[in-house]
Amino acid sequence: MFYLGTHEPLWLQRTSVPLFVSRSRIAGRCKKNPPKALGRWALDSGGFTEIHKFGEWVLTARDYADEVIRYADEMGNLDWAAPQDWMCEPSALKASGLTVADHQRNTVNNFLELRDVLGVLVIPVIQGWSRDDYLRNVDQYEAAGVDLSSESLIGLGSICRRNREAEIAGIISILHPLQLHGFGVKGAGLINNAKFLKSADSMAWSFSARYEPPLKGCSHPHCNNCIKYALKWRESLLSKVEWSVI
Repeated sequence: MFYLGTHEPLWLQRTSVPLFVSRSRIAGRCKKNPPKALGRWALDSGGFTEIHKFGEWVLTARDYADEVIRYADEMGNLDWAAPQDWMCEPSALKASGLTVADHQRNTVNNFLELRDVLGVLVIPVIQGWSRDDYLRNVDQYEAAGVDLSSESLIGLGSICRRNREAEIAGIISILHPLQLHGFGVKGAGLINNAKFLKSADSMAWSFSARYEPPLKGCSHPHCNNCIKYALKWRESLLSKVEWSVI
C-alpha cells in the first residue's frame, strides 16, 4: 500500500487514490466541513510541525482522539491514524530540549493513552535516531505490554529527512519482520526497501515540482500543489516498486 502525501485535504474528494493527510491541514483548512473521502486514507498527526513549533505537544491526547473519531465518522474510509509521536531528529531534540530516550518514552505513553480510546485505529510508531535507538524503543513497547509482532501496522519514524539510503535500509532491515509503514520513504529508499515495508507514504512530488516547469495544460507557474502532477509522479514511482499496490 502506498499513500500519496498531500497538503490539500480536499483532494480526498477528488481522487480515490490512497492519500496521506496531515491533521493540522484538515484542522486549519476544513475543520468545520471536512471532505468526504472517495478512497482510503491515513491521518498524519502533524508531529514534526508541532514539536518544532512548540517544543512539545500542546494538543492533548483526548482532544486529538476526539478529532480522529470525528474525521473517521464524517469523512469515512480512514485506514489508521498516527499517534502524537515525538520524532528524534537532532532539530526536534533541539526544539524540545529533551533526549532521544525522553522522546521515545513520550511516544510510547501517548500511544498507550490513544489506544485506550481509539483501539486499533491508532498505530504504534517506533522512534529513534541510531539503529540501537530503534531496538531500545521496541523493548520499551514490550515493557509497556505492547507486542509489536502482533500489530498489523507499525509506523517507522524519523527517517524521511535522512539523505543516506544505506542508513535507512539498515534501520528498516533490523526491524524486519515487523509490519512497517515507512513515513516519508521516497525514491530509491522506497524502491530498494519495499520488500521490507507493508506500506509507505511520500509527498516528495511537491518538492520536485518546485524546480520543474508546469505540466502541459497547467496554468500555474509550478505544479507543487497540482493533483495532476502528483498522480503522474505516483504512477511513475510505483512502476519501479516491486510490491502489490492497492
